[in-house]
Amino acid sequence: MVNIIYVVVTPVRDEEDNIRHTLDCMVRQTLPPEEWIIVDDGSRDNTGRIVDEYAAQYPWIRAVHRPDRGFRKPGGGVVDAFYEGYRTIRTARWEFLVKLDGDLSFEMDYFEKCIQHFGLSGELGIAGGTICYIVNELKKFEQVPAFHVRGATKIYRRSCWEQLGGLWPAEGWDTIDEIKANSLGWKTRSFRELHLLHHRPTGAADGFWGALTKYGRANYICGYPPAFMLAKCMRRLVKRPAIVGSAALMYGYLSGYLRRIPQFADFEAIAYLRREQLARLCFRESIWK
Repeated sequence: MVNIIYVVVTPVRDEEDNIRHTLDCMVRQTLPPEEWIIVDDGSRDNTGRIVDEYAAQYPWIRAVHRPDRGFRKPGGGVVDAFYEGYRTIRTARWEFLVKLDGDLSFEMDYFEKCIQHFGLSGELGIAGGTICYIVNELKKFEQVPAFHVRGATKIYRRSCWEQLGGLWPAEGWDTIDEIKANSLGWKTRSFRELHLLHHRPTGAADGFWGALTKYGRANYICGYPPAFMLAKCMRRLVKRPAIVGSAALMYGYLSGYLRRIPQFADFEAIAYLRREQLARLCFRESIWK
């Protein structure tokens, strides 16, 4: 394979139980990154010490330590920490930028295969593997739309990244970037055959109600119109707990209006999103497929 230059930024907070999984997987990669910047976002446990231990052994790993802000900042905190690391990138000629969580395990050729996929399609702007968990000793995969790449494992082609103009610092950032990219003509997708084991389930820190209200609020920030959100909540009724789950989604969505939380302000991208949502509601082809 041609030597492809990619850099990785990993925001972490209180991940002492999981960070070694990610560190060990990364140092074994068949195609290692040029730089890996791990941002310790005010951890109160031994996360920072563990990262420093690996950084002392591998010159391409670098630690950035932030003070503890004293509270959780969903969405925006991750983006803030990401940019803290992004600003320290030393490599000028990188071709791909990766935002990677610090509680994942993956195969030693994960990044090599991801980069190969990008090589097959010049239209592919954002991609990554598929997140899974171990439940009763079996893999359970996250169900996501065809266009969605989980925020835990984002790979951006440089030309796409530069057109995005940055990440929205709030909940829903990992959907907003894809909406923007697709509206600009890029393709985004998860690689179904490339798996990443998530050691801490998505939303675990928030609990069931908190996680779903956060998703609902993220949909509000992304610019979802009420009709589409209602349809999404109705579809959620087939999952257990049906009533509580749908209520949590809608509560989170409406809380955005009640609290006057700023929404994504790119009107062309929002117009694109709503056209795609209308197509989905009418059972036509859309980014949801």
